[in-house]
Amino acid sequence: MNGSSSGRGRKIVLWRHGQTAWNLERRFQGSTDIELTGTGVGQARRAARLLASLQPDAIVASDLRRAAATAAELASVTGLAVAHDAALRETYAGAWQGLTHEEILGQYAEQYAAWKRGEPVRRGGGELETEVADRAAPVVLEHADKLPDAGTLVVVSHGGTIRTTIGRLLGLEAYHWEGLGGLSNCCWSVLGEGARGWRLLEHNAGTLPEPVLGDDD
Repeated sequence: MNGSSSGRGRKIVLWRHGQTAWNLERRFQGSTDIELTGTGVGQARRAARLLASLQPDAIVASDLRRAAATAAELASVTGLAVAHDAALRETYAGAWQGLTHEEILGQYAEQYAAWKRGEPVRRGGGELETEVADRAAPVVLEHADKLPDAGTLVVVSHGGTIRTTIGRLLGLEAYHWEGLGGLSNCCWSVLGEGARGWRLLEHNAGTLPEPVLGDDD
């Protein structure tokens, strides 16, 4: 599944939520509903002003508070309504949720190592990354399909969910999704519609994309 190749020129901006206290503590959030910090709200406000200049046509967000509050900042400057969908929540990671990075390494060292090797692992007894993509990617495509030609959709979600969704939309095997790297708080990635499906135009960006001027486009 790599999206439409109809050449309608649509774009999907996948925007990670702002900072939370658990981010600062390197504590695994997963589907735990953690609020933004004051800094996180400020990050969302700054990023929203930038993203508003892309003149998005629609916003869809995870219903967890950290994503919903981030999306609300963009809604306030664009006047767009936000559609919330639980399918865009972060990966459920069972027993890992609430643990710090060091605690996970101490208690689940082999499980962590297997995950980093690219094996399908239910971290903490939770979801596989492919299962996250199974629930999130169709929601993103459903909203993208409603866009006008050359329209832009902003998806406000979580680092793990965004990475798996990008991997799925690009048609990459799950083993290679880790190669996309993580997103910083309130940074985003941009997918554009090309002749053969979706293309990754920007990744972990905090500034507006510049046009590609060269022989590669």
